[in-house]
Amino acid sequence: MQIYADNAATTKISKAAMNAVTECMENYYGNPSSLYTIGQRAKQKLEESREEIAAAVNAAPREIIFTSGGSESNNQALISAAVRGRDKGKMHIVSSAFEHHSILHMLNKLEKYGFEITLLPVHENGIVRPNELEAAIRDDTCLVTIMSANNEIGTIQPIKEIGALCRKRGVVFHTDAVQAIGHIPIDVKKQNIDMLSASAHKFHGPKGVGFLYARKEIILQNLIEGGAQERGKRAGTENLPGIAGMAVALKEAVANMDKNNAHMRIIRDHIIKCLSEIPRSILNGDTEKRLSGNINFSFEGIESEALLIMLDQMGISASSGSACTSGALDVSHVILAIGRSHDLARGSLRLSISENISKAEADYIVQSVKKAIAHLRSYSSKI
Repeated sequence: MQIYADNAATTKISKAAMNAVTECMENYYGNPSSLYTIGQRAKQKLEESREEIAAAVNAAPREIIFTSGGSESNNQALISAAVRGRDKGKMHIVSSAFEHHSILHMLNKLEKYGFEITLLPVHENGIVRPNELEAAIRDDTCLVTIMSANNEIGTIQPIKEIGALCRKRGVVFHTDAVQAIGHIPIDVKKQNIDMLSASAHKFHGPKGVGFLYARKEIILQNLIEGGAQERGKRAGTENLPGIAGMAVALKEAVANMDKNNAHMRIIRDHIIKCLSEIPRSILNGDTEKRLSGNINFSFEGIESEALLIMLDQMGISASSGSACTSGALDVSHVILAIGRSHDLARGSLRLSISENISKAEADYIVQSVKKAIAHLRSYSSKI
C-alpha cells in the first residue's frame, strides 16, 4: 500500500487544475502584455483568474498580485510594511516564535536595518493569545505578521481578533495563509486583513505560483524590477498556465471545503486517538483549533529520521516538520516554541492527510507507526 501523508509540504495537482494549465498552454499562449488579439485573449484569461481568486477571499481583483509562491509573497509583504513604517518613523514589528522561515529570516534581516522585533510566545497549545498581542503593540509598531495556520502543528490562529486589534491601533496586519487558504474560510474584509500570502501547491494547484493580497491602501515595494506587469509591482511575464490552474484549484477547494473537512476530521481524530495509545507519545498542538488534515506527535526515545525511513519502506510518505527545513540538522523551532524538550522535538512526526484518504489507509498508517516505533525502541534498548 502506498499512502501520501505529507500534504502540508505539497499536494497533488487536481485534474481540474491540470486541465486548466494544459488548456492555457495550448490556447492562451500569448503574452498578456501584447496588444494583438492572441495576447489580449491571454490578458482576458489572466484577469478572469484574478477575479476568481479575489472572490475566494472577498477581495477586489486589483488587490491581488501574482507571485511565485508563499515565500516571495511573505517577503514582499514584510518589506512593503517595513518601508511604510520607516517612512512614518515606526520601526517595531510584532510576530510569533513559530512563523515560517520565510517570515523569520526576513525579520532577522530587517533587524539588521534597525527594526526592533517582538516574537510572541505561542504556548503549549500553539496559539497566539490576542491579549498578549495587544500588550505588545506600541505607538511605533508598523506591522503585525501572524500566520493563519501553522505549517507543522496545524494550529489555527484567532486571525479575526488579531486583525481587529491591529485595525483599532492603526497597525498593518499581514497573515501568512499558505497552509490555511482552501482549507479554512478566509475573508480579508471580515477578518481585518491588510495583506495575505498564498501558494497554489498547498491546495491542489501547480507549484511555482502564488499570490499576495494587499489592501488597496497599502503601497507595495517591488522585489523584482523590470516591466509594468502586475500594475508595476511584480515585473516579468505572468505565469498564466500556473495562475489559471491556481484559480481553478482554489475555486474547487473553497466549494468542497465543508465536505472535505468533515471527512478529514473523522480520519484525523481516529488517527490521533490510536497514536495516543502509544506509550510516551504526546500530541503537538491544540486538539480542536487545528487544521482538519494535521496530525503531529512527538515520541520519546525516537529519532524522526529513522522513523520516516521505516515508514517510507512501508509505503507511507510523511515528514518530521516543514519541508523547507527537512534537510537541516536542527530540531523544529515550532516544536521547541510550544515548550517541548529537544529530545521530544527530535522524535516528532507530522502526518498531513488529504480529503482522499480512506479509513483503511488510516488504519494502515496507525499500524505502521506503532510497528516502527516498537521496533526502534526495542533496537535502541539493546545498544
